[in-house]
Amino acid sequence: MAREARSVWFFGLPSSELLDLCGPWEVLGHANEVLGWRAYALELVTPLGGEVRTRHGLVVGGARPLRAGGYPEVAFVAGGSPFLPLPPSEARLVRWLRRHHGRVPTIVSICTGAFVLGEAGLLRGRRVTTHWRFLDDLRARFPDARVVDDGIFVRDGSLWTSAGITSGVDLTLALVEEDHGHRVAMAVAKDLVLFLRRSGHQAQFSPMLRRQESEPARLRDLSSFVLEHIDEPLPVERVARAAGMSPRSLARWCRAELGESPAELVRRHRVEEARRLLEGTALSLKEIAARTGLGDASTLWRVFSRRLGVTPAAYRERFASNAATRAS
Repeated sequence: MAREARSVWFFGLPSSELLDLCGPWEVLGHANEVLGWRAYALELVTPLGGEVRTRHGLVVGGARPLRAGGYPEVAFVAGGSPFLPLPPSEARLVRWLRRHHGRVPTIVSICTGAFVLGEAGLLRGRRVTTHWRFLDDLRARFPDARVVDDGIFVRDGSLWTSAGITSGVDLTLALVEEDHGHRVAMAVAKDLVLFLRRSGHQAQFSPMLRRQESEPARLRDLSSFVLEHIDEPLPVERVARAAGMSPRSLARWCRAELGESPAELVRRHRVEEARRLLEGTALSLKEIAARTGLGDASTLWRVFSRRLGVTPAAYRERFASNAATRAS
């Protein structure tokens, strides 16, 4: 029986990251090779025609202009500008999507491509995501969208959106798995030498990095105390004494500066230390729980999974160093 390829258009825009384009493209190209037939017919399309100069200056050729007639089965909007006014190429793509999106069964945005979909009116009432740096901007600009930050990609019916840059690879692997099954998706992941496929529920982690970057001086001192005594009980009274504050003053300060309680601050540092040990050592979960003051392995599993959206064992499998992996 003849097998028909799914037509896939990648809309390349001047503000696209190169990985927004080539990451998902390579996934589908490798899927064709794994399957042994052309399951995906890939085309690079530029709204105004001509080559694509990506964000950091690398030029991609071989694109065809967007023209009337014909529609893809899958459309990838590979990045875009999160700012107004829209560049001319994006303005034309927005007009095309407004008019023709109903003829495209699956629409995907990679990273800031979600802003293009929003301008086309495709995010209303949809659960969507984007790069962590622009989540608040997406919420403010499209208040009728349900912007979430609890995963690296999100599917809401026929609409798929991804977080930053490399997460487009994970989203596209999920598309391949839906079309051709788990075995094919895993074979593609191996071809791409991915350490492990990430599920859509994998947290972006970056909000924690953002918080660390903006820590006030007093918090750095407090964090040092917590880390020095991370394997010990740290009730709020003890932490407050170390900070030279009353428990009530410490609680008010933490809420005002961090948006969390002293207990949540301690728990965050315990989880961060558990991450470090999972990545760089071969210690058992029981030993890591003891060293981070989380008690036992079941508590470590519960707290870690709730905070990061992934189990300690799965996190280690994905992110452990080679030495730690060999030792375990």
